[in-house]
Amino acid sequence: MSIFEYNGSALVAMVGKNCFAIASDRRLGVQLQTIATDFQRIFKMHDKLFLGLSGLGSDAQTLYQRLMSRHKLYQLREERVMKPETFASLVSAILYEKRFGPYFCQPVIAGLGDDDKPFICTMDSIGAKELAKDFVVAGTASESLYGACESMFKPDMEHEELFETISQALLSSVDRDCLSGWGGHVYIVTPSEVTERILKGRMD
Repeated sequence: MSIFEYNGSALVAMVGKNCFAIASDRRLGVQLQTIATDFQRIFKMHDKLFLGLSGLGSDAQTLYQRLMSRHKLYQLREERVMKPETFASLVSAILYEKRFGPYFCQPVIAGLGDDDKPFICTMDSIGAKELAKDFVVAGTASESLYGACESMFKPDMEHEELFETISQALLSSVDRDCLSGWGGHVYIVTPSEVTERILKGRMD
């Protein structure tokens, strides 16, 4: 088993019309044994920028703390919050810096940039960025997430339809992966508000 699969995870971010959604499962496991059913994988950097971290749970928390402190220093120095593209470059640089002993994480970054244009990207554990205009996925359920998102995604969805689409994609995908699941955690972000919802999923 790969160290990336040790705790199990499912992460997906999807863009809509001037909005985006980011969702994860809630299971923390040690291989096939479930440890917790309320594990947090999505972190809010500011109102229009969210970070999802799949992979090894302890590395995800360590990396989040490093990124949060760097973001706060940027805020103090620049007197503004980071744009999603800038934050993606920061994450990439921090991961590449540790390339000989990497964080076992695959980040998903989602945010609203200039003119409230949604930005999503993912990268591997050493910071190689992959940008997308529709959706990005990460984690042990990523193969089934690709299939579900490709069949359900439509461009320019309003935020309610986007919530429905990402929720159905997440729930149907984690049913096909024994290392992730036990409900879901979804954030829908529009220029004016952030909506957080908990999904109930199969508990087996």
